[in-house]
Amino acid sequence: MKRIFGTKKEKPPTPTVDEASGRLTTRGDTLDDKIRKLDEQLMKHRDAIKKTRPGPAQDAAKRRALSVLKQKKLYENQREQLYNQQFNMEQTSFALESIKDTAQTVQAMKAAGAELKTAFKKQDLDINSIEKLQDEMADLMDMHTELQDVMGQSFGVPDDIDEDDLMGELDALEDELAQEAENPAASGVPSYLQETDLPEAPAASSHAARPQAYAAGPQDEFGLPAVPQRT
Repeated sequence: MKRIFGTKKEKPPTPTVDEASGRLTTRGDTLDDKIRKLDEQLMKHRDAIKKTRPGPAQDAAKRRALSVLKQKKLYENQREQLYNQQFNMEQTSFALESIKDTAQTVQAMKAAGAELKTAFKKQDLDINSIEKLQDEMADLMDMHTELQDVMGQSFGVPDDIDEDDLMGELDALEDELAQEAENPAASGVPSYLQETDLPEAPAASSHAARPQAYAAGPQDEFGLPAVPQRT
């Protein structure tokens, strides 16, 4: 049967954008290598033209240089075409990758939306239940504040204390503190606890160092009180 009807030829797989771009890159590298070699040849022909005198030899060197220059221009034009094709392929590849990313983003958003819808259907996330819970928590916090106020009351405090009198005493106390800060000597410290400057001691001498009691009355030859004689 295969000999009569033959077999269907399998088509080669369609190249991808990356494969086509890679092929253009390879061709461009090959052209770049050829252009570089032609540049080296042109440098040699230029040196030969400089070294030869005007005449047939110089004209032959110029013809060879012109032939190399024509090949270089041809390769440069081909390289420019490959540049344009490669740029188009890169733009196409970027567009395809962007479309793939967009499709994945849309799929992810759809999945997230389905999860959110399922979550909001749960009783725990019911808006009415949450509002009721918030109101209950506010009432509990108010009860806690009232309880703390009751527990913080002082025992044995007279009820007939006037707040105005207390504020007056507080203002007077602040005035006293301000005066003490300006005049430390009026701080109410007893005189025997206050530091005073002691007078400087007089210069030492044989007579001044003796007590005043010894200066009154008769003295002996040593300056001491004389012993009274018995009669």
